[in-house]
Amino acid sequence: MLFWLTEFSDGGDAFNLFRYITFRAGGAFLTALIFGFLFGRPLINVLRKRQGKGQPIRDDGPEGHIVKAGTPTMGGLLIIGALVTSTLLWARLDNAFVWMVLFVTVAYAAIGFADDYAKVSKQNTAGLSGKLRLLLGFIIAGIAGFWASVYHPEELTYSVAFPIFKDTLLYLSYMFIPFAMIVIVGAANAVNLTDGLDGLAIMPVMIAASTLGVIAYAVGRVDFTEYLDVHYVPGTGEILVFAAGVVGGGLGFLWYNAPPAAVFMGDTGSLALGGALGAIAVATKHEIVLAIVGGLFVVEALSVIIQVLYFKRTGKRVFLMAPIHHHYEKKGWAEPTIVIRFWIISLILAIIGLATLKVR
Repeated sequence: MLFWLTEFSDGGDAFNLFRYITFRAGGAFLTALIFGFLFGRPLINVLRKRQGKGQPIRDDGPEGHIVKAGTPTMGGLLIIGALVTSTLLWARLDNAFVWMVLFVTVAYAAIGFADDYAKVSKQNTAGLSGKLRLLLGFIIAGIAGFWASVYHPEELTYSVAFPIFKDTLLYLSYMFIPFAMIVIVGAANAVNLTDGLDGLAIMPVMIAASTLGVIAYAVGRVDFTEYLDVHYVPGTGEILVFAAGVVGGGLGFLWYNAPPAAVFMGDTGSLALGGALGAIAVATKHEIVLAIVGGLFVVEALSVIIQVLYFKRTGKRVFLMAPIHHHYEKKGWAEPTIVIRFWIISLILAIIGLATLKVR
């Protein structure tokens, strides 16, 4: 919204700063961060009062989690509130990709909120039906996939781009929409599975969002794409403002989610943030790079899939408990050790993902 202040600029005054995506991204970051600090404690107080017993804890979970009983959930509302406010304030509101990513984020947050509400009100871990969650998720992702394809350049429409092999495009025709649906739904559920320890999910989300934000800015500038030899997608640079909001809101939330957590993000936050990462990847034609940058989330999801399939086939378990972070808990690793080591892995993967931009 503040972009429109450039209408008052003569090219050499302070209003001219609002033309620059990087300046507005900085503003979005600070706005989301301040939002988190201002409203974090009041929101936690409201959630604690309304939820009573807080998020139900799994009976079959790690023994140490019993101390988390009574911790309120739905803290994702703080992140989403900060993110949406900062994006609407600092991004160009005539940008289709910004609205597409916001649509996915808010819609998935609504699904997560309904799931969290069901868990808290019934005081069990079941929540919404898994089939209903997936159905709604795929519908939203399908809309987003079509939305993005309408605004992609003609030469990239319905195609998948590859890192490193930068001249290679795989044309999927209308099958691109199901592909985009899998990317967005997969990312949302992978982040949701990762959110099992205090601070575990939010930092990798911020790292991935920062990386994808830089990629979005790069592929949205024709001079950068010519130098980096990647595909130019006009308009995606504005997604950097959204990504900066994710980082600012995430830091504000982490202030209260750091061990021992005063609030959990819940499905309200994890589904929304995962869906946002998937939507950015689809918008920027970097779906495969998302699998690298978000490799931690991929491993977490795969650990669950492997555990379930192997158990159904043999009656035995590959991991002591899935997702894999619980496996390390069962092995005796301290929770902060797991969290920080997973953060380090996420940072390494993000650097690898960024490196694909320059590999020829």
